This record gives sequence, C-alpha cells and structure tokens, in this order.
Amino acid sequence: MNSFHAEILMWYSQNKRDLPWRLTKDPYRIWLSEIILQQTRVEQGLAYYEKFVKRFPSIFDLAKASEDDVLKLWEGLGYYSRGRNLLATAKRIVQEYSGQFPVSASELRKLKGIGPYTSAAISSIANNEKVAAVDGNAFRVLSRFFDIEKDISLNSTRKYFENLMTELIEGDNPGDFNQAVMDIGAMICTPKNYDCGSCPLNFGCLSLKEQKIEERPVKTKKLKITDRFLHFLIIKDDTKIALERRSEGIWNGLYQFPLIESDSKDLSISDLRKRIDQKVDRAKMIHQLQKPHKLSHQNLHISFWELDAEDWEKKFDIQDLSLLSFPKPLNEFIKQFILEVNI
Repeated sequence: MNSFHAEILMWYSQNKRDLPWRLTKDPYRIWLSEIILQQTRVEQGLAYYEKFVKRFPSIFDLAKASEDDVLKLWEGLGYYSRGRNLLATAKRIVQEYSGQFPVSASELRKLKGIGPYTSAAISSIANNEKVAAVDGNAFRVLSRFFDIEKDISLNSTRKYFENLMTELIEGDNPGDFNQAVMDIGAMICTPKNYDCGSCPLNFGCLSLKEQKIEERPVKTKKLKITDRFLHFLIIKDDTKIALERRSEGIWNGLYQFPLIESDSKDLSISDLRKRIDQKVDRAKMIHQLQKPHKLSHQNLHISFWELDAEDWEKKFDIQDLSLLSFPKPLNEFIKQFILEVNI
C-alpha cells in the first residue's frame, strides 16, 4: 500500500467529519448531498440536506414535486439551476431508470447537473467504483503534495489529476479515499490558514519542503467581476402586489418585483416610464442594500422603489408571498418591509 493512501485513510478514520450522508450507501441521499454542496459550504448545506430528506425521503417523492416546491425549499442556497436540475434528474431516474441510479460514473454523467466530480463521488461511495473525485480540495492537496505546477484552470489539467488520484486509490473503499482527500483539503490543507504541522501528509509534501505551499495550486485564469445595478419596483395596494417570474439567468424560475436595470444607482422618472409604459407621477426609493449582493462573478447593487401604477397586469395576493420562491435579497426585503416579519 502506498504511503499517501495509508496515511490519509488512517487520519480519516480518526478525524472524518460527522455528516449524515456518510452513514448511508443510498445513492439518492449521496447525490442529494453532493448537489447541495456544489458551491456551498458544508455548514450551510447541512440544514438544506435535512430539509430535503424530510420533505422528499425518496427519489420517488422528489420526482412528484413541482418546480415551485423545490425552489421554495432551495431558497437562500443560491445557484438555483442546481435545484431545477435536481428535479429534472429525479424525474428522469424515476421515468427511465425505474428509480434506480446508474451504477457507474460514466452513466451518471449523462444526467443533468452531474459532472465529473459529482459522478465520481456518488459512484465511488455508493458503488465502490475505483474512480477519482477531483474537486477544489483534491486539486489543492495533490498539487501541494507532489508540487505540481500545472494550471488547474485549464480543462486538460483535470484529466492529469484524475489519473494521478486514481493511481493512488487502493483497497475496497475508494469512496473513503475520495472523502479523506476532501476532508484534508477542507480541514487542514486549506487555501489560507493551512496547518502543515497537523497534516498526515507532511512526511512527503514537496511543496512544504520547497516552501511553495502558497504557490500551489497554480491558477492563472481570473474571474472578471462585473457590477450591475438592479432597481425593483414595488407596485401594490392594500392586498395585491406586482410580481413577475424570471425566465433566464441565475434566478431563472424565481419570482421578483418588476425590474429595471440601469448603469448606475440612480433611476429617473423617464426610465420608469419607459419600463412600465404608463404614467408615473411618484417614485420613491424606500430601501437600498448597504452592500452589494455578491455572486461568483457579479456584484449586484440593489434598490427598491415604490410607485403608483394601477394598470399592472400580474398582481398577486400579498398574503401569498411567503409561499413563493424569491432570490435571497428580495426575500429578506419582503420579510422586513412587506410582511413585517422580524429577520
């Protein structure tokens, strides 16, 4: 048995995180946890996992759900395409696979929302398939241990790391090995504040020896952050409020107030008139987020404007707002300013 494999599994057996999806081989629950944890910290995702398991204890229960049901439960987790893909894949597994998950990573990758890492994680844990689950943690741990200079932002690099990690897998529990690498990366070999003194791999870590820990992994492609200015229009009376449902973007499928996007934090009456195509005599900004709502590639500067526009077609009962799914900043605004719920 190679030293890397032996040391990391010994450490994992004593230090692994106590997580509910690690107590099962049920591919449904493993898949559910992996989708929730995409772009989400374990601490935040745990509560959502428990909510989904309680509401949808099996793949058949989830497949019967509506998109509104799933997105409402997903509310606040972000990256809502994950929720839509979750439902689409559940329906397909029930309809085409009789509720049984495919048993290989290659077959799992054919399903919506399941990429190379997620398919490998599910298959190695649920089916003991010898396949490497390479995520950001694995890139970091392996690139530091072996002092790899390859740029992880390049697609060609993933295959190199998958082959390397597969060679390191031995024995009958590839799922444990994949999770051990993940835990090392999440708990010890972190991007900052790493703890090399407690790392079970410090015996042979080349980057530690060469004092290159902070230089690994290599990632040259930088994400361009853009600023967007979103002005939401609050058009309501005593019982009704204007809403529309998004049909594109990261908030696709969620509800929102009528929206004007501009080039700045300011909004003019003429902008309003162009957007709603009717007379507007009064417009007052009633709330503005103190800090931009940050997404992976965007800073959203959000403000809310109250105005009179009686002929708006799509109005909903205010009392039903709590039943609909909204983006997180809008949901917080609704609780504080529309429904007056303390948050």
